[in-house]
Amino acid sequence: MSHFYINPIFGFTTVAVVAAVLLALLALRPSPQRTSRPRRIALLGLRAAVVLLLLLAMLRPTWIVTEMKKQSATLIVLADRSRSMSVADALAGKSRFDTMRTVLADSEPTLRQLDDDFEIKLYAFAEDAAPIEFDWLTTNAIDLATAPDGRQSAIGAVLEDVLQREAGKRIAGVLLFSDGAWRAYAPHDVPPQTAARRLADLGVPLYTFTFGEARSPEAARDLRIDDLLVNPTVFARNRLDVSASLTVRGYARKTLSVQLSFEDGAGNMPVVATSQLSATADGQTLPIRMSHIPQVAGEHKVTLRVEAQDGELLTTNNEVSTFVTVLAGGVNVLYLEGAVRVEPRFVRRAIDASEDVQVDYEVLQRRTGKFQKGDRFAPGKYDAVILGNVDVAAFEPEDLTALADMVQAGTGLMMIGGYHSFGSGGYSDTPLSALLPVQMNRFERQPRGEPVREDLHWPGPIRMRPAAPLGIAHPIMQIAASEKNLAAWAKLPPLDGANRFRKLTPTAIVLAESDDNRRRPLLVAGQPGAGVRVLAFAGDSTWHWQMKGFGALHRRFWRQVVLWLAHKEEAGGAVWVKLDRRRFGPRQRVPFTVGARGEDGQPVEGVQFKASVEMPDGERHEVSLARRGSQLTGTFAETTQAGDYTVTVSATAAGASLGEVKARFLVFEHDLELDNPAADPALLTDLAQITEDIGGRALVPEELPDLLEKIRQHPPDLEVEHEVRHTYYDRWELFLLFVVIISTEWFLRKRWGLV
Repeated sequence: MSHFYINPIFGFTTVAVVAAVLLALLALRPSPQRTSRPRRIALLGLRAAVVLLLLLAMLRPTWIVTEMKKQSATLIVLADRSRSMSVADALAGKSRFDTMRTVLADSEPTLRQLDDDFEIKLYAFAEDAAPIEFDWLTTNAIDLATAPDGRQSAIGAVLEDVLQREAGKRIAGVLLFSDGAWRAYAPHDVPPQTAARRLADLGVPLYTFTFGEARSPEAARDLRIDDLLVNPTVFARNRLDVSASLTVRGYARKTLSVQLSFEDGAGNMPVVATSQLSATADGQTLPIRMSHIPQVAGEHKVTLRVEAQDGELLTTNNEVSTFVTVLAGGVNVLYLEGAVRVEPRFVRRAIDASEDVQVDYEVLQRRTGKFQKGDRFAPGKYDAVILGNVDVAAFEPEDLTALADMVQAGTGLMMIGGYHSFGSGGYSDTPLSALLPVQMNRFERQPRGEPVREDLHWPGPIRMRPAAPLGIAHPIMQIAASEKNLAAWAKLPPLDGANRFRKLTPTAIVLAESDDNRRRPLLVAGQPGAGVRVLAFAGDSTWHWQMKGFGALHRRFWRQVVLWLAHKEEAGGAVWVKLDRRRFGPRQRVPFTVGARGEDGQPVEGVQFKASVEMPDGERHEVSLARRGSQLTGTFAETTQAGDYTVTVSATAAGASLGEVKARFLVFEHDLELDNPAADPALLTDLAQITEDIGGRALVPEELPDLLEKIRQHPPDLEVEHEVRHTYYDRWELFLLFVVIISTEWFLRKRWGLV
C-alpha cells in the first residue's frame, strides 16, 4: 500500500508567486550581439534547471509506502520467592516453592519453543523483582533461588516495576506464580489491583497461578503471646504485675512453659518467674498472670516467652518484650477512702500529676463495710498513707497495729476530714490515737446512719490561710513565691466546712487555720517521735480550688503534702522524657515528650533540649523537637531494625546543665510473611479478572503447559503497520546537482566574457 502527496512550504500560493518571479527572470538573457544563439540556449537551459530544482524543493513531494512487519513480543514470568512460599502444604509434603520450581521445570520444553517467537523474561520477586539471566542454549534448567527467603510479597510494586523495566516493548502477557499473600511495607505497598488495572489499560493479559492452601497445616500449629500489659513505672521493692494472653493452636493438652525474664543491672535477662499452662482445646486463649519485685532502679527490659514446640514454623511471636521504669526516689502513696466522694477524685489527680508519685487507691466495699484483705500495711511498702472518711470498723485490729508500726518506722500518715474521721470515726481507742496531733475521746463517736453531730463539725464557708508564725514558713504551705504566697492563699475559694479539733496534742504544730478571728485549726502537723510525720486535715473540699481555676495551686499543695509526709520535701528538679508506649512495630513512628521540672514539681521555663535516638546497630540519629507550651515533642521514624532503641535527652538553662535522661523502647521483630502464612487464591483470581477482557485468567498450576501451548499455537497479533517515507526534496544528491548547475552556469558566463 502506497500513496504520493505534495506538501509545499508556505502553501501553493507562495510557490506560485516564486515560480512566476523566477520564470520572469528567465526572460533576462544576454544580448544577441555579445553571444551566439547556441550559447544563449545553453545558459537558458541551465537557469531553467535551477528554477525547476528550487520549485521541487519548495513543493516537497513525498512517496509513502506502508508495510506490515512482525514485531517481537515479551512474555514475562514472575516467580514468588517470599518466605511464605516455604510453607509445606502441597502434595507429598512439598513446599509451595518446590512445587512451583517443579511446574516450571516441566514446562521448560514449551518455553524453549516459545523462545523462537517471544522474548521470555524471568523475574524472582519478594519486596522487589530480580531478573534471572537465562540462556536456553547453555542452560538446562531454570534456577530461581536456593530457598525462598524474601521478607515481603510486594505483588503490586513488583508488577509496576516490571512494567517500567519493559517499557517500550510489546508485552504478550504476564505469568504470575505466587501464593497470593500480599504483604508489604511502604514504599513497596502498592495495591496489586492498581497494577492489574494498569496492565488492562496497556492491553496486557495477566495469568495467575496459585500455590498453597488458604488454610495451611503450619498456620494451624502456633503459639502466640499477645496483649502484654505492664505498668510502665513501678517503685523499687514493689510488686510489678505482668499479664498477657497465650493463643494455642495445634498443641492442645500439652504442658507449655511460660517464663518471665527481667533485666538486671548488668544487662542480663535472668528468668524470675515460671508458669505452666495447658490448653484444653485447639485455638484456646489462655491468660498469663505473673509478677516480680524489682530491686534496682532504672530502665529494665521485661520479656515473656513460651518455649517453642516441634513443628512451629513461626517462632518470633513466642515472646514479647517491653520496658519498665523502676523508680527509686519516687513516692509510693496508699489512699484509703470510706465512701465515694468528690474530694478523693481531685486529690488523686493532683498527686498523680507528679511523675515521681504513684498512688494506690482503695475504696471501702459497700457490701462488707471493710477493705479487701491484703498486705497493704507491709513494712516499707508505702512512703505515705492517706485516710479519708474511713470509719475504724473498716479495719481489723491487727491492721491498725500494722499501720501504726509503719508510721513509727517512717511512713507518713494523713487523716482527712469527714463524718467518720478522727474521733467521730472511732479512732480514740486505736494505736493511731497516740500518733495523730489531735486529741480524741470515745464520746465523739459518730455511728453510721445517725444524724450528723454538729458539735463535731464547723459549718462553711471557711477560708483557709497559713498559720503564723510556723505555718507561713512551712514547706507544705508554700504554694507560690514567698512574696506572693499569702496573696495566693487569699484567692483560694473557701472550704464547705471542717472537722472540729477540740484539743491538740502538746507536740502539734498548726500549719493552716481559718481566715477569721476564731483562728480555727484546719491543718495540723505532728512529729510524735524521731522520723515520724503525721498530718490532720479538717477539710475535705479542696476540690473547689481546682474547679474555680486554681488547679496549679491545688496540685502544688497536695504534692507538697505528700513529699513532706514521705520526708522528701527537698526533692530537686529533673529532666524527663515520656514515651506513650514502649513497643512498636517495624516502620512505626515513635512520638515522645520531653520537659524539665523544678524543685516544686512545676515545669521549668527557658530550657534548651537536645534529643537523639540510638538504634540497635549503634547508629545515632538526632531528633528535632517542637515546642508545645512548657513541653517539647519529637518523633522518630527510622524504626527499620528490630531491637532495642534508646532515646537520650539533655537539657540546659542559662548555660548550665540540668541533666540528662534516657528511655528505651523496642521495635519487635514482625515476620510479615509467616505471621499468617495462609495462601490467598482469591486475590490472584481478582487480579486476573481485571484483565479478563483481554484474555487474562486465574489458572491452577497444572494448566500451565496447556496455556503455553495455546500461546505458541495462537500467538497474539504481533504484526504492526510500518510506514516508509521516500522524500526527494531533502536528498544530498539534489543539493549537489543544484550546486553543479549553478557553478556550470557561472563558469560558462565567465568563459564567454559575460561577467
